[in-house]
Amino acid sequence: MTSTAKPETGETPTARQKRVWDKSAPGYDKQMTFVEKVWFPGARQWLGERAHGRVLEVAVGTGRNLPHYRSGVTITGVDLSPAMLALARDRAAALGLAAELREGDAEQLPFPDASFDTVVCALSLCSIPQPAAALAEMRRVLVPGGTLLLVDHIGSSWLPLHAAQRLFEQITVRAAGEHFTRRQLPLVQAAGFEVEESERLKAGTVERIRARKPAAQADA
Repeated sequence: MTSTAKPETGETPTARQKRVWDKSAPGYDKQMTFVEKVWFPGARQWLGERAHGRVLEVAVGTGRNLPHYRSGVTITGVDLSPAMLALARDRAAALGLAAELREGDAEQLPFPDASFDTVVCALSLCSIPQPAAALAEMRRVLVPGGTLLLVDHIGSSWLPLHAAQRLFEQITVRAAGEHFTRRQLPLVQAAGFEVEESERLKAGTVERIRARKPAAQADA
C-alpha cells in the first residue's frame, strides 16, 4: 500500500522499496486496519483457507496473514524490509507460531526449486519492481501442482475510477513504486500458471487469484 517516502537520487527500484517499507513499518498496521476493513474485507481469511502444506509468503510485511493460516501448515516468510520483519516476528511470537521469517527479494527468492506447496503474496505485486520476475520465482519454488494465492488492488473495471487511479499513480509510482492500474492476472497466465479461481471486487479494484503450477510442466 501507499507511502509518502520521497525518492532518492541514484536508488535502484529494489533499494527504494526497502527504504519505503522500513520507513512505513511503524505505522503500517494502524493504517491497514482501516484500509482492509473498507477495501479488502475477508481477503486474508480467503488466503488462509486455501493455503496448505509448506507455505511461503512473499512480502510477508508485518505478518498480517499469520493469524489466518490453518493449523498444520508450515510457514516461511520473506520481505525486503528488516523493520517489517521485526514486527512480523513479534506477531508470530505472540501467536505461538514457529514461522521462519527472513530478509529476501521477491525477484530472487533464496530457496531451492520445488520447495513449497503454496506461495502467497498479498497486496505486494502492486509495488514489486518487476512483477513478472517475481512470479517466475514463485513458480520456480513451487512443487509441480503447487498453489499460488494472490490478493491485490488493480485498475478498476469502472472507467471513471480507473482514470482517477491512473492520475493518482503518477504520484505513487514516483514516490513509492506503487501501481494502482497494474493487473496481475495476465502476468500469472504468462508465467505458465493455470488459473483455477479468480474474482474481482469493489468496482473491480480488488482481485483474488488461485492458480496452480502444472504438475507435468518442468521449469526451463
